[in-house]
Amino acid sequence: MIQFDCHAHVYETTTAVDGARYVPARPAPLAEWLGHQETHKLQGGVIVQVSFLGTDNSEMCAALSKLDRSRFAGVGVVPLDVADEELDRLAHAGMRGVRWNLVRGAAIPRLNATPTQRFLAKLRDRNLHLELHLEGPRIAPVLPALADQGVNLVIDHFGLPSEPDPHNDPMIRAVAAMYDRSALYFKFAAHYRIPFDITFHASELLGVLPDSHVVWGSDWPHTQHENHTGYADVWSRNKEWRNLSSRTAARKLYGIR
Repeated sequence: MIQFDCHAHVYETTTAVDGARYVPARPAPLAEWLGHQETHKLQGGVIVQVSFLGTDNSEMCAALSKLDRSRFAGVGVVPLDVADEELDRLAHAGMRGVRWNLVRGAAIPRLNATPTQRFLAKLRDRNLHLELHLEGPRIAPVLPALADQGVNLVIDHFGLPSEPDPHNDPMIRAVAAMYDRSALYFKFAAHYRIPFDITFHASELLGVLPDSHVVWGSDWPHTQHENHTGYADVWSRNKEWRNLSSRTAARKLYGIR
């Protein structure tokens, strides 16, 4: 049973940072998201920093300030050289992880570089996890090293697999080949961002990941796909993994229960 929506974007304004690749036409108010939660009898969830706001996490923090911290948390976006004081402030506001949004050719930080190691040490010191939004073929070669950095690693959007046959998919094969998956989690969210049926890929992941290492997210308000899907549509897909329980993973990753 899915109890939490672990991936939604909440923002009361659509004022974007310079260079934003997509700016939605309307806000995604907190009250509207909470209404969807009530309709579908969910108990809480996670607000993920939306890309068009860059590293300005103020919308996320403002929303979290109005919510029960035992049931809601956030995942923010910060620069690699983020100051300790800023991380502490965000963690105090309810941020439980940091997102690397690296799709569409963004550079993957070199894991052995000093700035990256300093950044990862800051996450370890605060028990913050790393969330990765990256295409599956680019995930595959770096996945074992990323999962061996001493922080929990959450792969977003099913890992954006590239092959319709999961047995031929490089990301799925990389997960299956890993010796230690104890720090690896996946987020089942936004099936519509993948150009083929994701059902069998999800089943493969559930078969190789440790128990309670998958969370579900609505991806509300479905940015770039607002006109083609809605909350009820994405919720209806849950029948395909009806035995999935997100409570243990939500507690581990986000501190919500």
